[in-house]
Amino acid sequence: MKKKIVMLALCVVMISGCGKKIPTLSNGDEAVVELKDGVKISANDLYNDMKENYALQSLLNMIDKKILEEKYSDKLEEANDYADSTIEQLEQYYGDDLLNAIQYYTNFSTVEGYKDSMYLTYLQNLAVEDYSKEQITEKQIKKYYKDEVVGDIKVNHILITPDVKDDAASEDKTKAEEEAKAKAQEVIDKLKKASNKEEEFEKLAKEYSMDETTKENGGALGYINKGTLGDTYKELEDAAFKLKDGECSTEIITTELGYHVIIRLDTKEKDSLENLTDSIKETLAQEYMTKNPEVQVTALQELRKDYDLDIVDSDLKDQYAKYIQGLLAQYQSSSSSSSSSNSNNE
Repeated sequence: MKKKIVMLALCVVMISGCGKKIPTLSNGDEAVVELKDGVKISANDLYNDMKENYALQSLLNMIDKKILEEKYSDKLEEANDYADSTIEQLEQYYGDDLLNAIQYYTNFSTVEGYKDSMYLTYLQNLAVEDYSKEQITEKQIKKYYKDEVVGDIKVNHILITPDVKDDAASEDKTKAEEEAKAKAQEVIDKLKKASNKEEEFEKLAKEYSMDETTKENGGALGYINKGTLGDTYKELEDAAFKLKDGECSTEIITTELGYHVIIRLDTKEKDSLENLTDSIKETLAQEYMTKNPEVQVTALQELRKDYDLDIVDSDLKDQYAKYIQGLLAQYQSSSSSSSSSNSNNE
């Protein structure tokens, strides 16, 4: 069942001492400040000024916090831990200057205020991620499983790195790289002639490889899948998935670590769609958020609608509509500029 949230914008609550009379203006408005010569500032004056300048963002934070703390009641400890860890990291970096840094780089005047914003940000991100997952269809999940999901493959490698110091002259670096490539090519040529490539590869790994952690066991990297080895080995990983079991690479593979020769030894059957659905949905949701950055706005907008948000104050209600329209227009403009730039580059 949808929840009803009715916000009257920011209510200024006047707290007075026991029996103390609250000063009023001639029109009957309660005063919050009294100056000499009978000059007063009313609660309405304060409210209208706040409403005009910064009340909307404070109001939205209050609304989102009420909604999200109910929706993610089981995640509040995680959100607090995230906020705490963020402050701890900043404290390690800034030390006693943390408050000054927060005041300089953000709109917050206290450490606690910034910490509260990190807490809310964590909950808001959960909502955006969940909304993005809801946009993923069963058809998309099945297609991703069919086209992108593969079984683990067993890979061994031989790594040859140029023997050169960081401060070496460019000519020396070039010479060292050429020598390393020549060794890698020598390995490839020997593997081409081998009748038993797996045995030959193990022997050559012990003889040539400069990866001290794997050379003695034939250069074994174990079973890997797409993304297992990270960006450092991306070229190696891509090349491995192009091979068949028992095949060796016939071209030198270059990574930031040096030059590689690889052999693919085995392939496992990929896991079932049922077991992988959640992880696939998460992957596709991340892609959705990247392609549709405006989801940061629409996800929270839709969540507020689900809770029947009704901003009673007409001025703030109008501000909210313009605020949402403005944010979406910014994302649309940014997306159009990015598409135009990419088109020109092509």
